[in-house]
Amino acid sequence: MNEEKVAAFLGSISNFVWGPPMLVLLVGTGVFLTIRLRGLQFRGLVYSLWLALVKRKEDGAAEGDITHFQALMTALAATVGTGNIAGVATAIVAGGPGALFWMWITGLFGMATKYSEAVLAVKYREVDEFGTMSGGPMYYISKGLRLPWLGALFAIFASISAFGIGNVVQSNSVADSLSATFPGVTPWMTGLVMAVATGLVLLGGIKSIGRTAELLVPVMIVFYIGGATVVLLLNLKAIPAALALVFKGAFTGTAAIGGFMGAAVKEAVRWGVARGVFSNESGLGSAPIAAAAAQTRNPVTQALVSMTQTFIDTIVVCTFTGLVILTTGMWTHGYNGAELTTRAFSQGLPGQWGGIIVAIGLALFAYSTILGWSYYGEKSLEYLLGEAAVRPYRLAFTVMVFIGAVIHKLEVVWNFADVMNGLMAVPNLIGLLGLSGIIVAETNKYFYGKQGIPVR
Repeated sequence: MNEEKVAAFLGSISNFVWGPPMLVLLVGTGVFLTIRLRGLQFRGLVYSLWLALVKRKEDGAAEGDITHFQALMTALAATVGTGNIAGVATAIVAGGPGALFWMWITGLFGMATKYSEAVLAVKYREVDEFGTMSGGPMYYISKGLRLPWLGALFAIFASISAFGIGNVVQSNSVADSLSATFPGVTPWMTGLVMAVATGLVLLGGIKSIGRTAELLVPVMIVFYIGGATVVLLLNLKAIPAALALVFKGAFTGTAAIGGFMGAAVKEAVRWGVARGVFSNESGLGSAPIAAAAAQTRNPVTQALVSMTQTFIDTIVVCTFTGLVILTTGMWTHGYNGAELTTRAFSQGLPGQWGGIIVAIGLALFAYSTILGWSYYGEKSLEYLLGEAAVRPYRLAFTVMVFIGAVIHKLEVVWNFADVMNGLMAVPNLIGLLGLSGIIVAETNKYFYGKQGIPVR
């Protein structure tokens, strides 16, 4: 079987795994948890943002390896990536402007899922032989549901995904983008720099990753949003019309405009939900691995911080990308993916600044994703093979960053990793649904205390 046939075969499996049943299960779990938690993500959003961005760490001594803020930034490092640049563009092209609305809906319900994942991650975490925290779906499935085989299955899928979506495809995207924007920068140069930068951070484990994410992630998000804000200010009069297209397209579909073929409501829903889940990863089970490392005395405190990750990723960053694409009108010109976002920024900004902002933004987003996923893969492999596997894993992960940048055909790797990424969600969602009573009990205890008296 040649490479094209393998890629096509894996692509068909990926389409099945990420088909309507999986998307319904992911969003449905978020809706179910929202109901059980009585809309906590709406009631507690302001308090959560204060905990995450103002307070930033828990008072006094608490078990854990990194602060609340560092855990949040590590999780954001892994999720704010190509989905925020290319994924939003793909959703709008395939589903019309209304897809952005359904991305918002996915994000809002996904906040309840992300919150629940973090509650369980902290509650069931353990201290490993290195004296660091280990937690995530493999632990709460194994200890909470008492299904160790299902926890191991999650760890297998996650460790494979880390090398694909969290490594090779990221470095390859950066190499392609930088060589196109800056012709003197060759893929091997990009690969070497990224591999060295990755290796130096991984040597220090989660504390080093947390410190790097704490510095890098806020800068890259502000840099990207700053550029998008300039575009929107220069196209201020077009914003109301763009928002009207979003809300109208969400419920009535989008008629053909220029080079755009138009989209039905079902396409807006399908692509908005699919790309929303791809962007914020709510329900996949990756982010709670980082949440488990946070310094906290109560699972709910870190869970409140963790749910702001989905808000920042989808409601903030994806919205800026979507509005830039819509206000500049480039979504009707036949472009797609990262190219569409680049063209939109270039249309909105003078000179070469648009392309430069997207290229640098993509490089920072992808590098941060590599760091975040390196930790997810490390902890998954440690769960399966023990602490002895950690150092060889870090070396292999670093080498693969370079290899990913210089190889040309990635379709097989991408499709296989995409399948593994989707399969991660199945055991995780079983764990969330099966342990939803624990999530509710921990939440009520935190907010109302044993006597039912509000304490927060």
